[in-house]
Amino acid sequence: MDWDAPAIVLDARPYGEGDAIATVMTAEHGAHRGLARGGAARGRTAIWQPGNLIQARWVARLSDQLGSFTAELVHPAAALAMDDALAMAMLSSACAVAEGALPEREPHPRVFEGLLHLIAHLSQGQAVLGDLIRWETVLLADLGYGLDLTCCAVTGETADLAFVSPKTGRAVTEAGAGIWTSRLLRLPSFLVGGNDAAPPDWRDGLRLTGHFLERDAFGHHHRPLPLARRMLYDRVAALVSRLESSSDA
Repeated sequence: MDWDAPAIVLDARPYGEGDAIATVMTAEHGAHRGLARGGAARGRTAIWQPGNLIQARWVARLSDQLGSFTAELVHPAAALAMDDALAMAMLSSACAVAEGALPEREPHPRVFEGLLHLIAHLSQGQAVLGDLIRWETVLLADLGYGLDLTCCAVTGETADLAFVSPKTGRAVTEAGAGIWTSRLLRLPSFLVGGNDAAPPDWRDGLRLTGHFLERDAFGHHHRPLPLARRMLYDRVAALVSRLESSSDA
């Protein structure tokens, strides 16, 4: 059994002396684990950094075996993001979420293509945060936990959607929220067709998708939200706090 395809490295952990157990994602084969021989050895670790785009080949005697990887580096996304703390935080978060949430060997081409898009545009900095949050909504939908942002769950209106119910994942307008505003998750406008987004919108978007990732994609498997994802939210929330403090000064 074997396949050869473009892949994104999601995770690589040392195994034995100089080897690594790697998880990569392809459009056709989904999240796929294998033994990367020499993957933890000097000179090869650079290939197996999360976020890198590689040309991977997986080989095994039987389809249900762990199998082994060989790979060539195509795009060193991890190295390119190294000097940009926010870019590295976004890359680490996306890879950790995909590695932890996606069932092994189950194809999710929309998730793969979305992650490719994020990797290709990391140099754009903060602007990519909106794309990351949209990608998380796609991942949730592909796993069966999609948000319903088409109309208000209370009034049926399709305009002025402002909140999401943390229980049902359905959108609610300001009028429909009424006295329950404090119990709802704020819905940033860029998720429902708006073009402009500011740091508070990114914070609210990360809080929104993070709630459903933690409760559904990870919680149903009794796993915590990845540390890298929580650290990304904390970084963006701290950015918003600094901006708000400076504007009040």
